[in-house]
Amino acid sequence: MNRRQFLASSSAAAALPSAAMQGGPKRIAAIITEYRLGSHADVVIGKYLEGFNQDDQTPYPRNKIVSMFTEQVPKGDMSRPMAKKYKVPLYRTVDEALTLGGEKLAVDGVILIGEHGNYPMNDKEQKLYPRFEMFLKITDVFRRTGRSVPVFNDKHLSYSWRQSRRMVEIAKELKFPMLAGSSVPVAHRVPAIDTPFGVGQKHAVAISYSGLDIYGFHVLEALQCVVERRKGGETGVKAVQCLEKEDCWRFIESNEWVKRLFEQALTHSKSKKAGSARQLVKEPTVFVVDYNDGLKGAAFLMTGLVEDFTVAVDVEGQAKPFSTLMYLQEGRPHHHFGCLVKKIEEMFDTGKAPYPVERTMLTSGILDFGLESRFQGYKKLETPELAKVRYQTANASHFCEKGWGADGKRLDM
Repeated sequence: MNRRQFLASSSAAAALPSAAMQGGPKRIAAIITEYRLGSHADVVIGKYLEGFNQDDQTPYPRNKIVSMFTEQVPKGDMSRPMAKKYKVPLYRTVDEALTLGGEKLAVDGVILIGEHGNYPMNDKEQKLYPRFEMFLKITDVFRRTGRSVPVFNDKHLSYSWRQSRRMVEIAKELKFPMLAGSSVPVAHRVPAIDTPFGVGQKHAVAISYSGLDIYGFHVLEALQCVVERRKGGETGVKAVQCLEKEDCWRFIESNEWVKRLFEQALTHSKSKKAGSARQLVKEPTVFVVDYNDGLKGAAFLMTGLVEDFTVAVDVEGQAKPFSTLMYLQEGRPHHHFGCLVKKIEEMFDTGKAPYPVERTMLTSGILDFGLESRFQGYKKLETPELAKVRYQTANASHFCEKGWGADGKRLDM
């Protein structure tokens, strides 16, 4: 099917009454930087096209991808063959993907995946994915057509705190539900537990691995999704600091709570290597987070020691810390992304985000200031902008309570 055929078929579809208005599946536009094997587009959009187990078998998400835009077409691109196979129109612009080649907004929801692709790095070692710019193109269509629909944004809102905050402001201004973040907070947990809701917390540690920007967000989000449930809800962050190498080890050794929770979190790791952490980890990093209400958090990147996500939290009135593993499936169909798709679907079906977008906004900001601290020689930075962030999550847990079977397929369907 060529572009002219795509546009002809999609223009006809745009003229039809919305399937969602008739109680049928909602029509979803996929706005993507890059779609290749193993990319976030593959493991999110692929579940809409191929089913949750990505085997062309049930179960499928209820709603349907009806258009795609990809900003880049790399070697190994999957967007073209997948669009052809599943008869999904590809468009040259974000505007066309949202209007299906017409003049009016013609979809019921948008999935924005600004992850992967050939983009530059800045001097803070942040990859400059154009999530903010793509979001503005989406919301420009909303403004022009006088109608808006729910938007999901994958991972960071932006590498920039100010851009992240602006995205949330625009969503509130145009009054559309917005969900954001990664699959880590909703992944299957071992044990399948959450922090007690509405109970005070004193200290919290999260441990992960890999790069400062790409997985720094993940480990901070793992931390944030368990501490936001504390008494009083989220009250903001007053200071952030990054420490690396020997300063990271000193931070652990000089703070009893850090050492204790670090060791407790590691008891849940399924990937922990045998041997001394000091010998295994060549470049340890920690983001130290001081919250307004006195909570102290520490998010570690320990490449060489682990390849998973664990957390431990001191909870008031509880002798033993809360601790768990946020368990990610290594191979296809990447169960944790199915958990995320279920939350995206919940927003599309109810018109309400299952958890606050402010979580992702705050996490994006903590990471941005953490990398700024590193850039400024590991200086502790006061963060009055982050100190203003307030939100209250509902008493509901959103992680998948079941994992996958020996065949790799989901057990909760």
